[in-house]
Amino acid sequence: MHEVYENPLTTRYASRAMQGIFSQDTRTKTWRKLWVALAESEMELGLPVTQAQVNELRAHIDDIDYEAEARKEREIRHDVMAHVYAYGLVCPNAKGIIHLGATSCYVTDNADVLIYRDALRLVRSKVVEVLRRLRKFALEYKSMPTLGLTHLQPAQLVTVGKRACLWMQDLLMDLEDIDHTLDTMRLLGNKGTTGTQASFLDLMDGDGAKVVDLEKRIAHKMGMDKVFAVSGQTYPRKLDFRIMSALSAVAQSAYKFAQDLRLLQSYREIEEPFEKNQVGSSAMAYKRNPMRSERMCSLSRHVMALNQDAAMTASTQWFERTLDDSAVRRICLPEAFMAVDAVLELYCNVTDGMVVYPRVIARRVDENLPFMATENILMEAVKHGGDRQAVHERIRQHSQAAARRVKEDGLDNDLIARMADDPEIPVSREEIMATLKAENFIGRCPAQVDEFVTGCIDPVIESAGDVEMEGVKV
Repeated sequence: MHEVYENPLTTRYASRAMQGIFSQDTRTKTWRKLWVALAESEMELGLPVTQAQVNELRAHIDDIDYEAEARKEREIRHDVMAHVYAYGLVCPNAKGIIHLGATSCYVTDNADVLIYRDALRLVRSKVVEVLRRLRKFALEYKSMPTLGLTHLQPAQLVTVGKRACLWMQDLLMDLEDIDHTLDTMRLLGNKGTTGTQASFLDLMDGDGAKVVDLEKRIAHKMGMDKVFAVSGQTYPRKLDFRIMSALSAVAQSAYKFAQDLRLLQSYREIEEPFEKNQVGSSAMAYKRNPMRSERMCSLSRHVMALNQDAAMTASTQWFERTLDDSAVRRICLPEAFMAVDAVLELYCNVTDGMVVYPRVIARRVDENLPFMATENILMEAVKHGGDRQAVHERIRQHSQAAARRVKEDGLDNDLIARMADDPEIPVSREEIMATLKAENFIGRCPAQVDEFVTGCIDPVIESAGDVEMEGVKV
């Protein structure tokens, strides 16, 4: 296959599990299960379909002759009818009742919804697995002070574990979106060519109640409890956009984490895992490039861009049916699921082995802590009889001078020495040094981590089952 293009989402990135959900085998078998559900429900409602025919259809769900289907499709230029033909070859007694009353969208659209449901469930399980690994990391480092950054500039201290909670919070919101999407997913049902159910009404001799019952039976047999009340020939493509939006949300959260980690790695505070024999750069042998995090960003950006296609498609559907939704169904949604799956595999891999460098983190804290301690020192000076406004001005002057020394001259921060030697600041060096404990500047970070994990993360993890992660090709 080296002579033609291959999609790296399947050759390099996505898991076998996700690829299996979108495989031709899964799609074809789902179509056949829908045909079995249709035939069996029609039999139960009194149409001329026998149990023997239903049994024959069910027995041959997995008996797929793709070559026969392909030959027929080349002849008639219709994929669904080619599959009906191929199914009929292995079910000669039932071939006459396959697809009875249905239009192509009965199998294509209903199958798509079922496939997206299963794919979303897999995405959800992997999001939970990421949470499980981030939870462990957050608890381990809940009390380690680190430099908080606003506008990418040094700000008040936080902790390494508290920052991990921000990543988890994003993923929790994504789970809410996924759960809402799963809870509101509906099958198309058996709506017919323009959504009127006219063919089924004819089959049921004008008995509308039986048509409604037929739809409920099919949905139940396919493991769904809801169908769209009204539709054209297809389910509303707003559903595609809703699904894509949920996937885009996961991608946004993963991008945020990966970008943060890339920055932290540039500061040498935290690094993604690096294999023993891994090469970071083809030219600069010393480098440890954050390639997994960068790949996460790249794939996540792709998913976010695909969301626009779903929006445009949903908004431009003409009346009861138009076929310009094919790219979203055949390309965009499968690619989005594959890409998100790959991103979550990477996310799990990275969070399972992040390397923390406490001494580097502490050094960066120490370099900036004097500036952060100035408010505390101001309060101590006032307690010792100092004039608040006068002391504030002296601290401001010293802070500016120390900052110039650091930035212009490249020297150490001497703010503490400047304040200790200033007679207008009535606080001793010992008292100043006593305030310079990083743990005094992290607020409720450790408690926030504990509360967040116990109240928000643990219930989600406990209610979810385990998921097998397939690992990442480095």
